[in-house]
Amino acid sequence: MVQETTVLVVGGGVTGVGVARDLATRGVDVTLVERDGLNAGTSGRSHGVLHSGARYADTDPEGAAECIAENRVLREVAPGCVRPTGGYFVQVVGDDPDYFDQKVSACRDCGIDVEVLDGAEARDSEPALTPDAERVAVVPDGVVYPSRLVAATAADARDHGAAVHTHAPVEELLTDGDTVVGALVDGLGRVHADHVVNATGAWADDLAATVGIDLEMHPTKGAMVTVESPQLDTVINRCRPTDDGDIVVPHGRTAVLGTTSVEVEDPASFPQEDWEVERVTEECAAMVPDVADAPVECAYWGVRPLYSPESYGEDARGISRGFYLLDHAARDDVRGLTTIVGGKLTTHRLMAEATADHVTERLGVDAACRTAETLLPAQGNLDRLDALVDEFDAGGPADADVVGR
Repeated sequence: MVQETTVLVVGGGVTGVGVARDLATRGVDVTLVERDGLNAGTSGRSHGVLHSGARYADTDPEGAAECIAENRVLREVAPGCVRPTGGYFVQVVGDDPDYFDQKVSACRDCGIDVEVLDGAEARDSEPALTPDAERVAVVPDGVVYPSRLVAATAADARDHGAAVHTHAPVEELLTDGDTVVGALVDGLGRVHADHVVNATGAWADDLAATVGIDLEMHPTKGAMVTVESPQLDTVINRCRPTDDGDIVVPHGRTAVLGTTSVEVEDPASFPQEDWEVERVTEECAAMVPDVADAPVECAYWGVRPLYSPESYGEDARGISRGFYLLDHAARDDVRGLTTIVGGKLTTHRLMAEATADHVTERLGVDAACRTAETLLPAQGNLDRLDALVDEFDAGGPADADVVGR
């Protein structure tokens, strides 16, 4: 059995469906395959933050500028998939006040709206905040519901002609000499393509290895803890250098506490350790004391698809959270294959646009990106959105207390 397509996208997380959507809206014939349901990997196992960029403003101003721009885009094109809660960066007693000042200044330099409140003012708006909060930087963070976002993006890709196949794992990429010409897909057979996009995230190394490419991925696991927290309505961040347990994200009647960063060898099999849950809970309680004794609904782990051409050893937090578009013709003398790795949920549309620009240039297709101005389907109908989540088997733990309720 042989199927033909112009572009085969492998990976049904938010980046893969974003690439499929972008290409399909440009008139390209696209097939997307995912080994599980959509959203089964990193996207659905995040803490669900719509980043303003404030988290990265002092360390990665370019990435921060990308975040605030895409934050604004998602509010316009995917209003049913996001909630604009606002965010606090909190200076707790004992935290470095100079770091707080640097964070605020860096946000302003990146074009991120920021307002400084004293602790008492912030607690008037968010009573769950610790009495130890000395100052708060208010930024336009929000919450994103990955299941809805992935499902709506996939639906728009399909509406524009893309074929979306779940539970269709790739066994290997197919080659003709030094050119990738498709993939052998369980349940579909041989899928021939003019170009293949590897959007498998933390598993990108595994797919590339089937044609002898080493991507030098450095996947890291991060623990998330979901607790009952009906009173919280703001994303709470610790204003200190990035560390374990520095973010609390409100989701309906629960909050997601995050996270850790531990490098793993295998993104599909790694220890899920109690110390991570305990550390995350303890550190987050310094910002929101009630979470220390709140009933735990579940703990889950996500794996970040971090990439670096250099080895950082155990310093997993030193690897860029930015995204990388890898042209394997230039990098590895393997034509017909492009890999997109890294990035953030918030910037997935920008990553998809960059990938689609690259692929259409290789194919000789002259068509502009339209995804920044085009509303995703079902945004005014949450029941329809959640039906799409069910249809694509896109449910995940990050927003399980919201989707379908």
